[in-house]
Amino acid sequence: MTNNILEAKRYLANAKEILSEKAGKDGRFYTDKEYVKMAGNTAYSGVLEALDGLLPKKGKGRKSVEWYQEGLAKLDKKILTNFNSVYNILHLYMGYDGVLNANIAKEGLEDADTIIKWVEQKMGVRE
Repeated sequence: MTNNILEAKRYLANAKEILSEKAGKDGRFYTDKEYVKMAGNTAYSGVLEALDGLLPKKGKGRKSVEWYQEGLAKLDKKILTNFNSVYNILHLYMGYDGVLNANIAKEGLEDADTIIKWVEQKMGVRE
């Protein structure tokens, strides 16, 4: 298994652990916005880590969300839809806004897992 995939899975596992152990859940909602933000950013970083192992290297400068979107649009429109969902849910809603709805977090984490598995399959990675 490539380092990118291992790291991506580790990030995703860490995000789930943060939510389950630190974000505090009361019914359908988390109670601690800061840990929700941390989990969202962690899971989103995992997705980017996986994609960095698949997409071509970028020249100088920081990679933008548009750079990832353009690269994915050339490979698979369906996975681009998942990526846009991950960007909105994990990065914006959770990472910036600290949205406390546990169902939204669950959907974002599932989309992240879908992308990581897709990258794994595209790279021909075997466990």
